[in-house]
Amino acid sequence: MNKDFINDLINLLGKENVISDKESLHCYSYDATADVPSEMPDVVVTPKIRDHVINIVKYAAKHKIPIYTRGAGTNLSGGTIPIRKGIVMSMLKMNKILEIDAENLTATVEPGVIIQDLNNAVAKHGLIYPPDPGTVTTATMGGSVAENSGGLRGLKYGVTKHYVMGLEVVLANGEVMKCGGKTVKNVTAYDMVKLFTGSEGTLGIITEIIVKLIPAPEDRKSMLAAFNNLDDAAKTITGIIANKVIPATLEIMDNVTIKTVENYAKVGLPVEAEAVLLIEVDGLPEVVAKEAEAVARVCKENNGELRIAETAEEREKLWTARRAALPSLAQVSPTTVLEDATVPRSRIPDMLKALKEIAKKYDLTIGTFGHAGDGNLHPTILTDERNKEEMERVHKAVDEIFAVALDLGGTLSGEHGIGIAKMKYLEQEFGPAGVEAMKAIKRALDPDNIFNPGKVVNI
Repeated sequence: MNKDFINDLINLLGKENVISDKESLHCYSYDATADVPSEMPDVVVTPKIRDHVINIVKYAAKHKIPIYTRGAGTNLSGGTIPIRKGIVMSMLKMNKILEIDAENLTATVEPGVIIQDLNNAVAKHGLIYPPDPGTVTTATMGGSVAENSGGLRGLKYGVTKHYVMGLEVVLANGEVMKCGGKTVKNVTAYDMVKLFTGSEGTLGIITEIIVKLIPAPEDRKSMLAAFNNLDDAAKTITGIIANKVIPATLEIMDNVTIKTVENYAKVGLPVEAEAVLLIEVDGLPEVVAKEAEAVARVCKENNGELRIAETAEEREKLWTARRAALPSLAQVSPTTVLEDATVPRSRIPDMLKALKEIAKKYDLTIGTFGHAGDGNLHPTILTDERNKEEMERVHKAVDEIFAVALDLGGTLSGEHGIGIAKMKYLEQEFGPAGVEAMKAIKRALDPDNIFNPGKVVNI
């Protein structure tokens, strides 16, 4: 990259917002995704205000330079990785909570706001922002919207797209578009808010977000149920829903994950269990009591050994265990390939059995955890990318995992997006016509392909 280019960006943004040293560029050449191709960017920019973003986009459009927008880099499908050099745009400095409107149950934020920081701020008003990804203490609002993140509370409360009410977006020509707003009802023309939510930075750059808030539940109760076989755990999942109980959280961990988490976090998990379910019901105290009783009954009917958290400390231990699933698995081997296969919850037993068979077939260690209530499983392959022969088996296993998920009526992604890691499978789910329709949208909004090129769809 020539010196004039760097100087141009410094003139546009100020020296403090342009990063070009080799060591720092390397840090922006990867995200939390393993085993995907990448290149070091030519430069990293850190805009502080919307005008900075506009200036960068106009400059990049003029010179046909790719822009890779980035939040905290916790995404798991290679969505922020630069693959054609260019500009990485880190949004972490645009981190203001612009407004909390308790009367209209909304918050307006910049994209660099950390999700947990938003929840801490709205808690003073007795409110919560429900989307709850595993990296909630580091993930940003902009990244969460771009990936349409889910999380532990997805079963009852839904995912990010259910809470995004309005957006401000810088388009590929540098113009600013606003869509949606604070109104509960808004069906004017095309639903552009939904289009940009989950677009992974390929259609525009989000600079402001209006989200819906809800009243915080008055009470909650957390439970852990241990099972000696997967079928009983799966029957419990469907049984709880059949009893008209929608838990705030209904998580599963298989035996590989249980043992690894216990070794890592020492939280008292039953290491001999084939599977555990972590369950939380919330709401009005009388509703919580009734639902907890129903959950306990279903667990016992399906041979589950139930433990109820009686104190805040015990509850915290349960959810520490669940949030430790990925970091504990990640410390076992040099490379962690975390996937995002999602199936109808009635097919969870079939998916779990298939994962065990795939692990055996390809001689791999696969730990599975995830959001059992909505069928969103995270098979995690523990491997070493330096071992080429083993990585060939990993790639075959991943191909088979997604083929099985689709055969079971599932989808390629419940919350991690497509990025670069899952592009090759897209046609299996959407067919040629569906993929071409998405390419047409990309070409219309980003004709020069400067926004996150090589992600989601290739044009």
